[in-house]
Amino acid sequence: MRLVLPFFVLGLSLWACTHEPTDAPLDKQLRNRLIQLSPEYNLDYFILPSGSDLASIPQGVANPLTPEKVALGKMLFFETGLAQDSKYADGHGTYSCGTCHVPSAGFMPGRIQGIADGGSGFGFNGESRGQMPSYQENELDVQGARPLSMMNVAFVTNSTWSGKFGANHANVGTEHLWGVKDASTEGNHMGMDGLETQNIEGLKIHRMRITEGCLDTLGYLPMYDAAFPDIPQEERYTHLTTSFALSAYIRTLMADQAPFQMWLKGDDNAMEEDEIRGALLFFGKAGCYRCHQGAALNAVEFHALGVKDLYEAGGLATGPNDLRNLGRGGFTEREEDMYKFKVPQLYNLKDSPFYFHGSSKYSLWSVVEYFDAGIPENPNVPTSQISPYFQPLGLTEEEKRELTLFLSRSLHDPNLQRYVPESILSGNCFPNNDPASREELGCQ
Repeated sequence: MRLVLPFFVLGLSLWACTHEPTDAPLDKQLRNRLIQLSPEYNLDYFILPSGSDLASIPQGVANPLTPEKVALGKMLFFETGLAQDSKYADGHGTYSCGTCHVPSAGFMPGRIQGIADGGSGFGFNGESRGQMPSYQENELDVQGARPLSMMNVAFVTNSTWSGKFGANHANVGTEHLWGVKDASTEGNHMGMDGLETQNIEGLKIHRMRITEGCLDTLGYLPMYDAAFPDIPQEERYTHLTTSFALSAYIRTLMADQAPFQMWLKGDDNAMEEDEIRGALLFFGKAGCYRCHQGAALNAVEFHALGVKDLYEAGGLATGPNDLRNLGRGGFTEREEDMYKFKVPQLYNLKDSPFYFHGSSKYSLWSVVEYFDAGIPENPNVPTSQISPYFQPLGLTEEEKRELTLFLSRSLHDPNLQRYVPESILSGNCFPNNDPASREELGCQ
């Protein structure tokens, strides 16, 4: 009995620590639930590093973070002077990475679909960007799926909705596909992570000119020299080094000042009671935590939710036969992957009110309602492909309101301007530099 009793008491103690009574304070209930879900039974699993704490940010293969790389990438991300290979003269020098990843829009487009080359206008949040008259629709630089946010992507190993970029993790076993039917994936053979691989290809797709002459004209050679002193000069001003700089900067885009993050780090007043109730629903009854995991509340997993595609929302240069409508299956060509899309991160979603790969929902409330109903809306997606997690949730109206509050308020970092430079070396307007944008951004 002397041996049994201590173990019995220990068992009761552990049960009490992980099964908090429902009449316990809400913050205590939430902490207990998060500890349950953490692989190491602590809150650190959910805490984002500071964007300035380079040592704590996940590093890319072959691309260790340095302040010099980040500083260079921060400038290049918004440098409209790189847009030298536009389709027509009207597009020359008018767009940047920030055109489709607008900081004030949570580093997403401010409209259903980003338009880089061939786009004109900005508005207040990128919402007014439209097609230049000199461009035909099929000449625009647009994507057939809504661009993902750049926030917290240091926690993404395989990038894009299909996860096609990156040599490791989810793409182990897909080597036979790299560069075969989709030339853009040739870069996976370099063995790097998704972000670095994608940015090499992205510079070409988005018609950016990366040559020593162009970079010299814009004034960036000294910054390249500081960022890449160990790379021979003849190899220093390339798509690879430019990708490394952009990727280093993008990896620092952390939503670590969101109320939920502040609460995790000990500020008990960072979230209101209804937000905490929403968090308890997120990590409990609503089941969101099954897919949205870790510090970024994302996962390199692929699920079919049966949402509509971008062409149905009015997307340009896309249609029912767009390969990107097939999600992961469009890359792997495996039947079991068809219509499945990568689980995105969830911070700062309210900054640009278009959701899912096809921008098919226009508010976080409608997203919550869609998950609560658990009824696919796209008849092209076979029932057999729908994620087993996509089931009716049975939430009350009040619970839906609380869950929406958690998503919109608690996961919103209000200070993304800290990631934006005051100016770029070309002296151009940014993130856009076309005449309409210059006027709307006050750059005239």
